[in-house]
Amino acid sequence: MGCTLTPAERTSLVCRAAQRFCGLHGWTSLAEMPLPNGRRADLLALLPDGGFAIVEVKSCARDFLSDLKWPDYREYCDRLYFAVDLDFPQALLPEDAGLLVADGLEMAELRPAPAHPLAPARRRALLHRFAMLAAERLSALTDPAGRAERRAALRVE
Repeated sequence: MGCTLTPAERTSLVCRAAQRFCGLHGWTSLAEMPLPNGRRADLLALLPDGGFAIVEVKSCARDFLSDLKWPDYREYCDRLYFAVDLDFPQALLPEDAGLLVADGLEMAELRPAPAHPLAPARRRALLHRFAMLAAERLSALTDPAGRAERRAALRVE
């Protein structure tokens, strides 16, 4: 990716590559997905079979080593992946998670994520949350002023 990129720029590029990877595999993804446990997944992808994958994007070794939150994501997905660029030291990443590696905007799956199926009730709740956020984001694109009004009204109530 080049050593002149900041961690934020690297994260952005890896995230874009991951979203493209999802789309090419028939997955529908939402970035910065709030989870019920208060965490926020970098990408939550709805898979064609109705399952969910979380893609955790890491920009550098320090980003991974300082982040102790990622194990909390497992309880909200059927599969957990790490997405990194070619310069990332892959040996740091746990073997019990999938591995996606970006080269520019191209991404390859180097290791599939082991399945750990969600309970049906949790899957339904997560699907509802996913759909609500997707609809809200789409609505905000078509009517930004309306979104601001809805948010203000919800704060008053």
